Amino acid sequence: MEHNPPGVFTASKKDGTIYYRASITHKKKHISLGSYPTKLLAYGAYLEGTSILNEGSLTIEDYSCHRVLPFAKWICLINFRDNRIYFANPIYIRKNYFEYYLSEDLILKFDIDDLFYYSSHKIMVRGRHFFVSDYGMQVNILNRYGIKNYAVTDRDYRFVNGDDLDFRYNNIEIFNVYHGVTRKNTKKGIRYVAKIHIRGNYTIGTYESDIEAAIAYNKAIDLLKKAGVNKNFSVNYLENLSPSAYADIYSRLHISSKITNYLRV
Repeated sequence: MEHNPPGVFTASKKDGTIYYRASITHKKKHISLGSYPTKLLAYGAYLEGTSILNEGSLTIEDYSCHRVLPFAKWICLINFRDNRIYFANPIYIRKNYFEYYLSEDLILKFDIDDLFYYSSHKIMVRGRHFFVSDYGMQVNILNRYGIKNYAVTDRDYRFVNGDDLDFRYNNIEIFNVYHGVTRKNTKKGIRYVAKIHIRGNYTIGTYESDIEAAIAYNKAIDLLKKAGVNKNFSVNYLENLSPSAYADIYSRLHISSKITNYLRV
């Protein structure tokens, strides 16, 4: 019978190919270190894991391409050693926040309040867009802040400190939370422009508040639908506004002649 070194176990694929699994037990926690094509590599992973957890001298910065362990597992083990909690995702807890390591150079920051969510949701990346799989769907992590998928940085929201990898709540300032509404700096101060896409973009009007602009957008939808425009528009929902207050704003809002002229065509 083949003898394996500590922490190494022989396994086989459906086609009969032999490979080796490495694992380690630390403080009564059994941790898988991954699968490897050779016994030597699996044992190397075990030795690195043992060194991280028992010696305490290795840091995140000590990782290199010459290591046997995958980078994500390296982070998991160092966090377990330093913070006494194990996550399957590459998370390292700092004071009052945590870091999620997608690579050595791509490190996202989050508030501790989000720790439970991201410890159970793996982050994927496409360009500079970050997603998680939620109920079988890819969900942009910006959605957790109320930021729409079509939102544009520095127009609809911004990162206060300029770091677009820092997703802590106090670092994200949202300008536009409603469909069809854009914040604009004018000589009279901040104004909100409502636009709607029919066959091209049509300006509905410019308003003093984003709530007025959002309701104007809804009013334009109503007018278009009454005129027979069959398009699946996204309606704005204003949860904190009473029906009477909504109706009062709705009735007095002016809609651009560009919309009314379109309806006459």
